[in-house]
Amino acid sequence: MKRRKKSRARKRDQQDAASSPANGKGPAVPKKKSKLREWSDALIFAVVVMLIVRTLFFDLFRIPTPSMEQNLLIGDYLFVSKVHYGTRTPITLGIPFTQIFLKGFELPWTRLPGFSEVKRSDAIVFNWPADPDKPIDRKMHYIKRVVGLPGETVEVRNKIVHVGGQALPIQTGMQQHWYVYKKDQRVRLSESRLHTLGVKEVTPTPNPSIVRILATADAVSQIREWPYIERVDPAIAPADAGYSAHMYPPGQDYTPDNYGPVKVPRKDQQVILTAETWPVYETVIQRYEGHTTRVLADGSFEIDGQPATTYTFAQDYFFVMGDNRDNSEDSRFWGFVPMDHVVGKALLIYFSWDAEANLPRFSRLFSIIH
Repeated sequence: MKRRKKSRARKRDQQDAASSPANGKGPAVPKKKSKLREWSDALIFAVVVMLIVRTLFFDLFRIPTPSMEQNLLIGDYLFVSKVHYGTRTPITLGIPFTQIFLKGFELPWTRLPGFSEVKRSDAIVFNWPADPDKPIDRKMHYIKRVVGLPGETVEVRNKIVHVGGQALPIQTGMQQHWYVYKKDQRVRLSESRLHTLGVKEVTPTPNPSIVRILATADAVSQIREWPYIERVDPAIAPADAGYSAHMYPPGQDYTPDNYGPVKVPRKDQQVILTAETWPVYETVIQRYEGHTTRVLADGSFEIDGQPATTYTFAQDYFFVMGDNRDNSEDSRFWGFVPMDHVVGKALLIYFSWDAEANLPRFSRLFSIIH
């Protein structure tokens, strides 16, 4: 019995020794994080996750101008997918979510595989190509709709866009200026009826029988049925309106309503350099494909100091336009969008704020972008 008691006592002593720290002050207890440390860790984790997600998968943008009305309104907040066309890896190093970056340093970058190609009528977000002084990923973000694909010929005839000679219909929500001809000049158009149709801009003309409006094709089709309306025609900018110097390329007597034809560059496509093609593609060759260019006194061309009669494009390009055709600065004014400038596809309006009413537009929340 004494031996058994001694054995049990010895085991208890061993267990106590195994569970006690060397200083004999009791079991070791993990130190609990302070509330401040917990919140800071959670914040850091959230920032890292957001940075990874917004860099590789999707990004969020806000519409600041009316160039895409009525499909996209000022104050719409957009969800933009980067994975549709393939994520573009970072080009510069900087502070996330700011325009502060390390100037003069660019990373070797690539575009990861996507699961979709850029298609006609896609609403795409891209870096504005006409800004020559910043790296690609630090240029201002624009959103427009794809009209012309690589290798296609784009032309605008009396406001109607033609691609490859075929007219493109005015899609739902696209708007432009129209002239409304009244049968009686004393008749005033009903502002409430116009507002119901989404027409908010009504401008008198020197002729009291004619009023200019900004409207969609659907609204115009209804206005034409009003008994006191004679007809409604597109408002065509005259050739002498002073647009030529502001169009792309300048000096071609183009207007926003009668433009082109121009052929959109395609990767591996070869173009013959002539007096007609050089103004269209010199900017592409120089600014977007990184070559030096020169026109010699005899009218011939040099690329990187070598005589050139042809050029083969290194990447695809796109011709884009805004849905608000008469209030959009787009490819008609500054040229093609290179593929390396494309950020992603606009998919969803996740929030919308009406600054005039100082209220959210609840009907637009989580609506799909077509």
